[in-house]
Amino acid sequence: MRELIAPPKTIEWTGTAARIIDQTLLPGTLKFIDITTDKEMWEAIKSLRVRGAPAIGVAAAYGLVLGLRRKNPGTLLEFRKVLRRISLYLATSRPTAVNLFWALDRCEAAIHALDPSTAAQGAQDRLLAEAIAIHQSDEATCEAIARNGASLLTSAKGILTHCNAGALATAGMGTAVGVIYEAARTGNFVVYADETRPLLQGARLTAWELMRAGIDTRLITDNMAGTVLSQGSVQAVIVGADRIAANGDTANKIGTMPLAIVANYYKVPFYVAAPVSTIDAKVPDGSHIPIEERGAEEVTELGGIRVAPAGVKVFSPAFDVTPADLIAAIITERGVLRAPYGDSIRGALA
Repeated sequence: MRELIAPPKTIEWTGTAARIIDQTLLPGTLKFIDITTDKEMWEAIKSLRVRGAPAIGVAAAYGLVLGLRRKNPGTLLEFRKVLRRISLYLATSRPTAVNLFWALDRCEAAIHALDPSTAAQGAQDRLLAEAIAIHQSDEATCEAIARNGASLLTSAKGILTHCNAGALATAGMGTAVGVIYEAARTGNFVVYADETRPLLQGARLTAWELMRAGIDTRLITDNMAGTVLSQGSVQAVIVGADRIAANGDTANKIGTMPLAIVANYYKVPFYVAAPVSTIDAKVPDGSHIPIEERGAEEVTELGGIRVAPAGVKVFSPAFDVTPADLIAAIITERGVLRAPYGDSIRGALA
């Protein structure tokens, strides 16, 4: 079995801070920064220093811990009130990645389940324990997703992925790229990585991860994917997700939906890899998923250099929604889900 170079840890708890990789500096600089307040964590999530739905969830949980440590409420009742305020604040950082809200809700539920006689310090300890549990769970979840999905790539000689769904997007080995890592232990294939405009997460992050691991990688622009698929160079497309609706419609980085359409045209299976926590059962279909719109400069500038006319109007959605009928399978830690997704998703959540 082939040994791969382990990906770096995207987020770690030091005891006094959440240490993250500043992903805005990659691939040129691998820099770790210590986040010590809830405000710093909000900025890190908003600015994409930490990104990827699962990693955002873990980061938000630690953000709660850091915020409560600074406020240091004296009673359990006050602790719960402050927890709620900080949770609402952190929830404003990114609107689409459901893992953010899932992690915040899970932490709040853990504190509300405490006995009323619990001291404030006991609540502090419980909140940290819950954040660490979320972190460790994501590591285990990534490993399970990788195992469950690797067999789908067994016969592939070429695999295409979009954006970054690797270790940099999670607390573990990644979702879609984690599946690729696992398949690469025994398989031999080329990975085509879309550059992923406008912020180039594929070029800056996925290509860097794959090359670091020793996996044969070809970087392509997003509008080259159709040509690669038409030439028969790719036998599977696999991406991550930021939110999955109850019917299987999936929100992921902008450019995913047209990639799914082209893959289906050329009869190449299109897979989504994501933890069950990314499924939002309260959202019936993709039309109800909130889509974040980013700043104009992400389109008008490239590496800080203006590439568009001054004053041009910009529409910059960060995500699009891939209809469930374009998805061959959704790979989760609880198994591989297939259509009809309403039924398989309900089974996974049961």
